[in-house]
Amino acid sequence: MIKLALADDQVMFRRGLVMLLRDMPDAQVVFECSNGEELLTGLKGNAIDIVLLDLEMPVLNGMDTMKRLRAEHPDVKVIVLSMHGEEKFIVHLMELGANGYVLKTAEPDEIENAVRSVSTSGYHFSEMVSRVMLHGLVKKEKIKPTFSDVEPLTERELDVLRLICQELTTTEIAGKLFLSPRTVEGYRNNILQKIGARNTAGIVVYAMSKGLYTP
Repeated sequence: MIKLALADDQVMFRRGLVMLLRDMPDAQVVFECSNGEELLTGLKGNAIDIVLLDLEMPVLNGMDTMKRLRAEHPDVKVIVLSMHGEEKFIVHLMELGANGYVLKTAEPDEIENAVRSVSTSGYHFSEMVSRVMLHGLVKKEKIKPTFSDVEPLTERELDVLRLICQELTTTEIAGKLFLSPRTVEGYRNNILQKIGARNTAGIVVYAMSKGLYTP
């Protein structure tokens, strides 16, 4: 069971998110609060796996809370919730120690996906974070992802992986490898399953961390 805590001063949003998370059979919302100070106090008496953290809160904002979380509770994973979608802003939060970043405008299933991804692999990146940004995070060891890569990738899967990292579309990859787009999608799904990633960003992080691709 994934034990969660939620810090957000927007009551309506927070309550809606709690209802969403309670529908996850493998997750439990242990407590919710409205600012960073309340969160840090709650963490002293509760074992939490993941904190969902808003950035714009009174008393102690998300940015300062993040710094204290990393110092006082280094094992607790953090998913940042924000209205800001700029890549540099996202990467800055990752460099401070966030494990995931989700826009408040995201679909409900992305929240669930982020929780499970952070729980299993230690990170969650959306498609908006560029390959160059991801490379910087991997190189600086700001993220230390884990992958379930017990089964090795085939040569053809490695070919598809490298072309995905070069930001080629499925159609463009199909043209380069003389395959059908449907076959390329099949290889992509095989890669995701083998390494335990959930999206293209995960494939890119895997390739970089294994030395299979450098921007």
